[in-house]
Amino acid sequence: MPRRRIFIWSGIVLCWLLAGISGGRVQAEAGDAGAGPGSVAYIAAAGSTASDPAALTARSGAQRLEQAAEALYSYVLEGNVQKARSEAEEISQIFISSSFEGLTSVEGVNALSSVILDMKSALAAAQPSPERWEAAAAKLRLAANSLNHPRQPMWLQYYKLVREDLNDMEQSAAAGDLKSWTAALARLQSRYANIRPAVIISRPSETVNTFDSWLSYAGGVAGSQQPAERARLLEIVSYGQDAARVMFGKNRNEPVLSLPLAPPQYGGWGLLAGAFILTVLAYTAYRKYRGQKRDLKPV
Repeated sequence: MPRRRIFIWSGIVLCWLLAGISGGRVQAEAGDAGAGPGSVAYIAAAGSTASDPAALTARSGAQRLEQAAEALYSYVLEGNVQKARSEAEEISQIFISSSFEGLTSVEGVNALSSVILDMKSALAAAQPSPERWEAAAAKLRLAANSLNHPRQPMWLQYYKLVREDLNDMEQSAAAGDLKSWTAALARLQSRYANIRPAVIISRPSETVNTFDSWLSYAGGVAGSQQPAERARLLEIVSYGQDAARVMFGKNRNEPVLSLPLAPPQYGGWGLLAGAFILTVLAYTAYRKYRGQKRDLKPV
């Protein structure tokens, strides 16, 4: 009997000790949860607060920049210069106070800065120039959109126009018309100038340099005193097509911009061969029909 009591009291004491330890642990965890920002528990509960402020600033800055650029573009189209200038100053402040690290490269930040300065310069010019205002506002709008939407930027919509210009260049080259070839190249250069800052923001520098080099080379050929041969013009266009595909992220197996091939011309032997094949097929079908009809006759 005494031994039984000893076991019972030992169990009660053990349970009491375990309960005390558990209670102390709960109190300690509650104290950590109520600690200040410097505690480990606070940092863990805050999640990414201690490590993500730069990324959040970059994303929010890009969003605010695009919104301001859209507003500025609307003011320019309305002809409201005062509001456009005020919005340009707001864009400058957003650019200065934001970090775009992780959203674009150093070249992209420089391109964005140049577009903002060009916009402010156009609005501050002594002579009003609505055409220049609109062109600068469009560049800024595309650049801000490219920063905020790097995977699907608005400038990708220019691919159809670039394709048309390259197609016109190819047709002119095939016809040996250097004048039309040069005119199509000038249109392409003008379109590319509008989207180039946006391209720099969302594309690797190697891709941009490749297309820049091709445009420079094609422009040198167009301005040369010695007319280029038809084969050389076609070769230049082919290089431009490849560079445009890479820049716009298109696949190689996409329909090419080349001229449609003429239908093959079959000679007399080709027609005879076709007639022979048709005759053999018709005779085979007739024999099969006769065989099936014979098998269906009643016995």
